[in-house]
Amino acid sequence: MSPLRADFTLIGVAHLLPLPGGPNGSSGFAAVRARALHDAQVLADAGFDGIILENFGDAPFPAGPVDAHVVALVAMLAADIKARHALAVGINLLRNDAHAAMGVAAASGADFIRVNIHSGAMVTDQGLLQGDAHRTLRYRRELGVADPGPGHVRIAADVLVKHAVPLGDVEIGAVAADTARRGGAEILIVTGEGTGKAADPARVRRVREVLPDVPVWLGSGVTVQTLPLWMSIAQGAIIGTAVHEDADITKPLDAGRAAAIVAAARG
Repeated sequence: MSPLRADFTLIGVAHLLPLPGGPNGSSGFAAVRARALHDAQVLADAGFDGIILENFGDAPFPAGPVDAHVVALVAMLAADIKARHALAVGINLLRNDAHAAMGVAAASGADFIRVNIHSGAMVTDQGLLQGDAHRTLRYRRELGVADPGPGHVRIAADVLVKHAVPLGDVEIGAVAADTARRGGAEILIVTGEGTGKAADPARVRRVREVLPDVPVWLGSGVTVQTLPLWMSIAQGAIIGTAVHEDADITKPLDAGRAAAIVAAARG
């Protein structure tokens, strides 16, 4: 995997514009690619450690596999960004296509995948989604990217992901332990209830208490103002909304906002 900082990892997000063939109107593949490359340049120039590619503009997302053109475009973008920048690249194919994400990562040289539901089951706006850690780990090994070293693809998995609720009463520490120890996730992600919503610090602390040797990243709601808190209890953050112009997720990433976040984290 591309080197990531040992103190606090900053991952930006390329929220891809609507793709052709999706449920929303699209400006075409060229426009999607241009925005993604612009966002990657902003993050690289600011000093972020990495970028994650998400087919965010295609909401509402499928409950099952994404379409073939989504896989093809994201793989092309990931390879292009890897060739242009010294950024770690992550893949998140929404809503929960870990199988395709792993294939994209292995083929493009990406460094990690994000899996919204890696273990267990959650009720979401796509219905009931179930994790398939067994298949994801097995497929990673079949592709030759399971072992540490060059080409290794890490699994970053959400613990009680946003825009979803568990089927019953659960304890986040127990869920985190199953996700890492039984599910094989190497990075755990804790989010708020929705996009741009902050996580509960107590939940982050609980995951750290149970799994002190597993990196924990924030997955939503991180801002310049809240960075000092998160840096005291976590090892990284995926920061999306706060980096967009006017904090509007439909607009491009903003160079000034990106630079401010890096300054706050590294100052």
